[in-house]
Amino acid sequence: MRSEGGSTAVAMSAIVGIVAVLTVAVTALGTLYAARAQSTNASDAAALAAAVATYPAAATAEPGAAARAVAAENGADLLACACPTDTSLRPRVVSVTTSVRVEVPVFGEVAVTTTSRAEFDPIRWLGGSGWRSHNPGRTS
Repeated sequence: MRSEGGSTAVAMSAIVGIVAVLTVAVTALGTLYAARAQSTNASDAAALAAAVATYPAAATAEPGAAARAVAAENGADLLACACPTDTSLRPRVVSVTTSVRVEVPVFGEVAVTTTSRAEFDPIRWLGGSGWRSHNPGRTS
């Protein structure tokens, strides 16, 4: 008769290895998911801050500086801000890209980047409805 004790040890080693690989994979995915959420929150907030700052009467800072400050407060770096200052009363849309760097098991440092857009309508900010400016053909 043969002893099967060695095959049990091999099977247990394989199971432990599979569990270790799955644990690392789940940790990596969780880390990336959390970084994506953080980067999205940062870019959304930065886009809102930059959109308001494009209208000088509403601004407390230059649009890029406002976006950079808000992104930093949310743990992200500002990579791009398409947010020029505009003195007109036309609605404007800004686009902001942020990045969050995280350490992912096995892969090392990874940068997670997201882009958000925000609209600012000075007429609505000033208390007007702004409805007619967006729908000039409708009167009802």
